[in-house]
Amino acid sequence: MQIQKSFTDNQETGRLYLVPTPIGNLKDMTYRAVETLEEVDFICAEDTRNTGLLLKHFEITTKQISFHEHNAFEKIPYLLDLLISGKSLAQVSDAGLPSISDPGHDLVVAAIEKNIPVVALPGASAGITALIASGLVPQPHLFYGFIPRKKGQQQAFFEEKKDYPETQIFYESPHRVASTLANMEGIYGNRQVVLVRELTKVFEEYQRGRIQEILDRITQIPLKGECLIIVSGKTQNKELKNLTSDIDLIQAVKILISNGTKPTQAIKRVAKEFGKTRQYVYNAYHQLNK
Repeated sequence: MQIQKSFTDNQETGRLYLVPTPIGNLKDMTYRAVETLEEVDFICAEDTRNTGLLLKHFEITTKQISFHEHNAFEKIPYLLDLLISGKSLAQVSDAGLPSISDPGHDLVVAAIEKNIPVVALPGASAGITALIASGLVPQPHLFYGFIPRKKGQQQAFFEEKKDYPETQIFYESPHRVASTLANMEGIYGNRQVVLVRELTKVFEEYQRGRIQEILDRITQIPLKGECLIIVSGKTQNKELKNLTSDIDLIQAVKILISNGTKPTQAIKRVAKEFGKTRQYVYNAYHQLNK
């Protein structure tokens, strides 16, 4: 068993500090984060150009070391040597908490194996920040970060997680949000979702509604900026399910059809209004549900 005491006086090695950086608004930088970046020997940066702008803003002159997913394998032994020799390092990502969507985790594991203290500073996290203002149940939740890009991979990904009761948090490119939501709706049904854009920045925006409502809106007004998608877990829709029995769903479809709506469109509309998947309403109407 290994016990780490990060603030002992007789530590011969350096320390690895995980330092969060602002996700948009530079005023979110903490005093401790600035102080740490000033005092360490080197800053391991995901993108030295982006971090350079941050350092310039706070007048920090500490030397940077490029450390990203493409050079992590070759850089980790060098960084460990620096730590073992007594040098302290700060690791930062482009924005938010390090070690989430960057190679910081591999460096943390390597440092722990060498009994080098790892010190995490609290700070900005896009996923948690968006979650607590989303209006969806914040606990329990699952954070996934970026998800597969290709349609088939996304569908398989969502299929594995469609029955999870936890609120789910995803990062996504603005150019792929529409296709991702369409794939999500095909698996999850028309669940409650919150689309968050430009968090902490001037044009910060929360779009709340069902997946189809968000899709309709972003089709008319294209998205710009960094985006998060937060979707409700399966059990959070119990209220909707309890409101409507299969008999009521069938009756709703029949009423629409009697008023001239085509069966496929009637099923789609009822599914949207009652928070069901089209497949579920189709099965209910044709008495295929168990």
